[in-house]
Amino acid sequence: MSGANLHDSQAFKPLILAIPAVRSRRGPRRRRPVKVRADKAYFSADHVAWLRGRGLIPRIARPGIESGERLGRHRWKIERSIAWLFGYRRLTVRYERKRSHFLAFLGFAAALTCYKKLAKLAT
Repeated sequence: MSGANLHDSQAFKPLILAIPAVRSRRGPRRRRPVKVRADKAYFSADHVAWLRGRGLIPRIARPGIESGERLGRHRWKIERSIAWLFGYRRLTVRYERKRSHFLAFLGFAAALTCYKKLAKLAT
């Protein structure tokens, strides 16, 4: 977790390093994903070179050259899930000073969201 005034691109490398092992359906388990998709905000020569050095294929739209619309085809599930979680007002504006309290409310919101979706499927 980082402060609210920290730009997202500064947390890019720790985020990539924190990705757990990827399960594959057949064969040996892959240790990392093959491609990384990101917004224009994450584009920099340093990030692209760092990703290529780690053996990852960067799919980052370049500012002023490419539109980010092609990336949206693959990200809508993530954006939708985040929108569901931020439907809870307490998570939208971060009231808690302690990280553990925020993570507890985040887990509670995720459980409530899953319950609502499962209850809708059961009826």
